[in-house]
Amino acid sequence: MLIFSLDPGTDLARALSARLGQPLAPLEDRAFEDGEHKWRPLRDPRAHHVFVLASLHGRPEASPHDALCRLLMFIGTLRDHGAARITALVPYLAYARKDRRTQPFDPLALRYVAQMFEAVGTDELVVLEAHNLAALQNALRIPTHHLEAHLAFGTEARAIAERGPCAVASPDPGGVKRAQLWREALEVELAQPLGFAMVDKRRSAGRVSGEHRVAGDVEGTTVLLLDDLVASGQTMVRAATALRLAGARDVVAFAAHGLFTGEACRVLGDPAISRVVVTDSVPSFRVPADSALASKLTVVSAAALFARAVNERCGSPAAAPPLP
Repeated sequence: MLIFSLDPGTDLARALSARLGQPLAPLEDRAFEDGEHKWRPLRDPRAHHVFVLASLHGRPEASPHDALCRLLMFIGTLRDHGAARITALVPYLAYARKDRRTQPFDPLALRYVAQMFEAVGTDELVVLEAHNLAALQNALRIPTHHLEAHLAFGTEARAIAERGPCAVASPDPGGVKRAQLWREALEVELAQPLGFAMVDKRRSAGRVSGEHRVAGDVEGTTVLLLDDLVASGQTMVRAATALRLAGARDVVAFAAHGLFTGEACRVLGDPAISRVVVTDSVPSFRVPADSALASKLTVVSAAALFARAVNERCGSPAAAPPLP
């Protein structure tokens, strides 16, 4: 097999290479004066199972559109030059949130992105914590493997559970299934019952409502508040405030993807949340070292999840590294 990373300098790329015991294959990224680029593998992909790691988030020098275009063109190049199979490893999938029409003439951006992956010859897509798993699976006609981010949070969750009673909560109704799956997994692992809660949230014309209604009992517990991503931080803080008012002793926010856009570094400094835990699917370049968020932020690696997915696809599940 060959493993390419379109962001070889990231913590996730380095950790994945180390976990697999295989160096990242080299590639050329050549920029032209008009802003166009050329991406070329510097190893012959012919007859190889090729894995391409690329997280489709915005960054200081490029937008999510740039990241998506780069990945699609690189996959097309690999297909043209005889790769036997191409698996895209996508920690953060851009446009996954736009999976249904909520207004007249709305786009279905997730479906269009899916069609582009199919068009360039992608054989399989591996995604970390999709916004809506059912929508992702329905949008794609190629095999899709979904990695659950809570598997990367095991060490943090166990340490919290050792200090007293816990509950798992979703910050909105849409994330209930995600939080329920984590609660069920933790109850088996810890051999103890955990509480569960959901915070009401409704959105209309861009405005969020729902006051501070909490369904579930969190009295005296440390709440593990789980979402797929945190962008502005408003949803997490709003939910944490509601949980505190409902009697929670502490609230720790967990999210697969830390986008931290806009005023997130200030918003998430709110004392309603004691800590914020995210994976390295998106580098935390938007978090200044002197911000209110920096002192309470923990980043855990998703490399073990992707390494296991790679090993399983190469026919060696027994060699898959243990999860944290």
